[in-house]
Amino acid sequence: MALAVEVQVATDAPGVPDEPRLRHWAEAAWQGRPGNADVVLRITGEDESRNLNHEFRGSDRPTNVLSFPFEPIAELDLHHVGDIVICAPVVAREAAEQDKAVEAHWAHMVVHGMLHLQGYDHQDAQQAHAMESLETEILTGMGFPAPYTDEMT
Repeated sequence: MALAVEVQVATDAPGVPDEPRLRHWAEAAWQGRPGNADVVLRITGEDESRNLNHEFRGSDRPTNVLSFPFEPIAELDLHHVGDIVICAPVVAREAAEQDKAVEAHWAHMVVHGMLHLQGYDHQDAQQAHAMESLETEILTGMGFPAPYTDEMT
């Protein structure tokens, strides 16, 4: 059960973590499945994020993270799990607004996106609690602070 993470940096925004850290965070969030798997982690600027968010979610603004799970055709032996798109300027801005360490917020966005690719969601309170609990477990296991307030528990 090996996870391959292709990192694409499509922005010159400052503060983007290096590829080994991005891969490490994605691997930490991988809950595993039989066989090999691969994901694409794309780091973008605001224009690309806004365009994708508008096209796929109907919201005309950049967003922190978008996840695009891939459902392979049964007859094809593909290992692609999906794509994650993270907007570097939004992550930096949110970290400052939320008084969080930038690296911790980056790790959170990667973990959050990876869990979405694996079927986790936060559409209702029960789903949100399960996903946020797992995010917290993964992030604190890597030495980062819990990403949510104590009100979650």
